This record gives sequence, C-alpha cells and structure tokens, in this order.
Amino acid sequence: MKKLVVFFVVMAIAALGALGLSACGGGGGSSTSGTSGGGTTGGGGSEGKEGGILNATYASFPDYMDPQLSYTAEGWTAMGEVYIPLLTYSHGTGAAGTKVVPGLAKELPKVTNGGKTYTMFLRPGLKYSNGEPVKASDFTHSIERLFKLSSGGSPFFTSIVGAEHFAKTKTGGIPGIKTNDKTGEVQITLEKPRGTFENELALMFAAPVPANTPFEDMSANPPPGTGPYKIINVRPGQGWEYERNPYWAKTNSKLMPEYPSGHIEGAKVTVIRNPQTQVNDIEQGKFDWMQNPVPAARYTEVKEKYEGTQFVVRPTISTYYFWMKTDQAPFNDPKVREAVNYAVDPAALERIYSGQIKGTQQILPPGMPGYKKFELYPHNIAKAKELIKEANPSDMNITVWTDTESPNNEAGEYYEGVLKEIGFNTTLKVINADNYFTVIGNQSTPNLDTGWSDWFMDYPHPNDFFQPLLNGESILQTNNGNFANFSEAPINAKIKKLGEEQLEPAQEAEYTKLDEEVMKKAPWAPYGTRTLDTFVASNINLENIIYSPTFFEYLTSFEFKE
Repeated sequence: MKKLVVFFVVMAIAALGALGLSACGGGGGSSTSGTSGGGTTGGGGSEGKEGGILNATYASFPDYMDPQLSYTAEGWTAMGEVYIPLLTYSHGTGAAGTKVVPGLAKELPKVTNGGKTYTMFLRPGLKYSNGEPVKASDFTHSIERLFKLSSGGSPFFTSIVGAEHFAKTKTGGIPGIKTNDKTGEVQITLEKPRGTFENELALMFAAPVPANTPFEDMSANPPPGTGPYKIINVRPGQGWEYERNPYWAKTNSKLMPEYPSGHIEGAKVTVIRNPQTQVNDIEQGKFDWMQNPVPAARYTEVKEKYEGTQFVVRPTISTYYFWMKTDQAPFNDPKVREAVNYAVDPAALERIYSGQIKGTQQILPPGMPGYKKFELYPHNIAKAKELIKEANPSDMNITVWTDTESPNNEAGEYYEGVLKEIGFNTTLKVINADNYFTVIGNQSTPNLDTGWSDWFMDYPHPNDFFQPLLNGESILQTNNGNFANFSEAPINAKIKKLGEEQLEPAQEAEYTKLDEEVMKKAPWAPYGTRTLDTFVASNINLENIIYSPTFFEYLTSFEFKE
C-alpha cells in the first residue's frame, strides 16, 4: 500500500521535478577536487566542477541545531546531510524523494509480529565524524534523548512499547527497543501496528548520535554525525560552517555507496535578517544562495528577471493557518472560533503573499491523500460579527502572535486587523523568527491566545497533518506543536486508529471526513497552501539541485558551474 501513497502524491508533486531548490554559486569557488561518490547528486542538468566553498544566507537561525530537537525547515535543511537515520529518503526530486530507503541500516526493516516488530541491522564499520564507531545502542540513546528533551518529534515514537511511560517518568528505559552492539541488530516493538512508522524512522529525530551525547540542547556545539558533512564554528543567531566529514571518505561512503558524497568542499552560512538585502547580495554575487524565499515585495521582479536561470518556483504540500488556543477564553467557545474563520479572507492573504499561496480553508492541502476541497466558512464579516455577538465572550482582550519574516509578519498584521474589526481588543507580538516556534510552543509563555503558523509535510501521509498538530496526545509543555491545545476525545481516537492502518482508499476517505470534522470544531483558521522559490547566484547549477519534500535542499547536490 505504500506504493499507492507515492503514486497518489506523484500527481501533486510531479512538478517538484522542477524543484531545483537552488543552491548557491560563487563564493570561494576553488577547483579542489572532492569525492562525488554514489547516489543521485543532481537534477540531470549541466556539468559542474568539484570543490569550492558555498556562501549561503539564511533569514533566521534554525530553531535548534540538534537533530533530536529541530522541527523547522531551516533546521532540517541545515542538518539533512549531517545526520543520517537508520532509514532515510531517496535523494531524488519530486515523488522519487518520498521513497523510504535504507540509511545506516543495511536493508529496510523486516516487519513481523502482526506489523508490530521492526528488525534492522546496522551496516558494519560505520563511524561518526569524530571517529567513534556507530553502535546499535546509539539508536536507543537518541530516542531516549527525544523524550528527555521533550522534543516536538517525540509524539511520533510514543507507539513504541514503554515509550509513553518513559515520556512521563524519563527513567527506566524503553523496553520496546532492543539492540545488540555485536551484531548491529536494532529491534523495535510497537504497542499496535503503525502504518507510517517507516516514514517516521526516516526523520532526522531518529538519527543516531553517540551514546555520550548529553541530554541537553547541543545547538551551540552539535553532536557528531554520520553524513558527508559536519557542522563547525556555530555562532548562535549569526551563522555556522560546514566541512567534509573525514570519516565519510575513509569509511562511510564505501559502506553506503548509494548515498551521494557531494561536490563542494564546505559551506559558510550567514544569517542576514533583511530579505531585501539578501536579494541584492545574490544579484551582486556576494552570496551564492538564499535559503528563505524572496520577499513578497521583490517576488515579481526577481521572477521576471531570473526564472529558469537563477530562480525557480515549485509547489509544496503545505498549510498556512492561524491557530486559536481552544482550552482558554475566548477561543474555548467554538462559536468564537467559527467567527474568526468567517472573518479571515484567503483572497486577501493571497495578495499579501503576492500570489505565492493559493487560498484554502482546511487542514489537508492539495496533493495530500485524503484531500477534497470544501469551504465551511466562506468569507463573511457580517456573519462573523453576528457570531461574536451571540457568543458574547467574557474576554475580548487577546494577544496575536507572528514572526519577523516577510510576509508572515504582514499576515499577522492582517489577522490582527481582522480580529479588531469583529470586536476584539488586540495586542500584536512579533517574535524573532529564530525562536518563534520555541516561544509559542512553550506553555509557560504568557498570553498565548492566537497566532500565525505553517506546516510542510514530513512525509506523504495525511497522518502527518493530524497527529503532531491536532491530537491531544501531542500537547507538550515545551516544543509543543499543537499550538491550539486542541483535544477532542473522539477525534484523538480516530487519529490514533487511522495511524495504525495502512493507507488504502477506505482510509483516504476517512481522512477526508476527519478533515471536515476537525474544521467544524474550528481550532484553526487555515488560509492557504504555498509555493516556494529558490534564488541563487549566476554561477550555480540551479537545474542540478535536488529538492527533498522532507529535507528541502540537499547540500550534496550543490555544485558550481565550470
């Protein structure tokens, strides 16, 4: 049935083949040779040269530079070629990039015990970038780190026998994980079958790190990894660098010949918070690639001038939305939440994003199995005001949250204006994008009433849009991703049950119903699904860049032109 998932998604993300998320050309393009080892490292475009240092810019520093903690596009792009899980995703564009393949494991898992037990074996001889051997028990340590650090990724793994208890006590180990360092065996037993577990094992949360890695945030000094590159010289809030992992060429690349080794010798990343400056710097060749999208104010200009040579636009499977805290006034009243949905106009937000979003009003985005367009809340300010009057909430003073990156900040300003129009007294909080999600994901942050968020798929399965975001079991004290604190017992049960089943047409139909059922409760006001663009300097092989629907740009596919 996994093939059915991929086939369904092909239609929606086939355009991702054009998805060359751009890499940067320029900065320090020496022609020192570097291993270019196996795997698909390009998009089939023109040939380039080996070596050089990629000079890149991000608009914000990642939420974390720790594989067990990061849950943002910035973090996964930054670390995707540094930390390799037991399983991983194929280095391919479009639908090919959604295929789960062996990573540090020799083969895909053998699944027994009625779909509850997964058995894998490490490729023997693997080493971390500091020379330490990779051991099967390191996987256990990494999963325990997830829970001890209250990672936003931990809900994916609570189905392992004993994991839910460990999440609460943080002691006693996880009995559902058994390893043998001599043979390299890793055996995982689940409480119940889980149709998405291979996908989740391929996420960076599950990437092994050495067993002596502390149970603390390692962002300032990221732990050793097993991939082709390693992270060095982290300057929190300012940038970081990459150099080749010396044990990749010596050991790991020979054991993983299908995994690409990359063309560049390294990279330097600088955080530049003004996207207008980023665009100017790319045009002038000061930087090779900007990781974040071109700002809305420059989008049309850049697209008309550079599309096809230095600029590419691609669809994504994503949902942009405003969340409302459903467990506190005034948004604990469904009528108030319905009013907000009627008040938000996706067409207005399409204009704010310069056409980079297509308006929607539901949880599942186009291209995701189970998606079927519906519109429960056609834009109607008069209806919204009427519902607010009927609800007569006792608390009309609310704080609206958004981050500093454009146009998310403009979307937040629009949202605040809409809430004022229907009668709320609002305060707008615009938080630095570096730590926006850690701030709103911390339950102790005061005045978390409502705000902006987005979600890009982790893997091509509708469970990914419900379990981490809208299941009561996923509400965490820190690193929370269920920003609405939404928990409805019948919906929680349905999410759990569907997650245990293989995705067939009957399950897709159930996810379609679940989408509408959740939106009738209105914990979010969704407003669109987004395209993303990539802008690079003139000396980068744009067409050779591989874009992963999960890990975004692959560092190994960046290449300077001859």
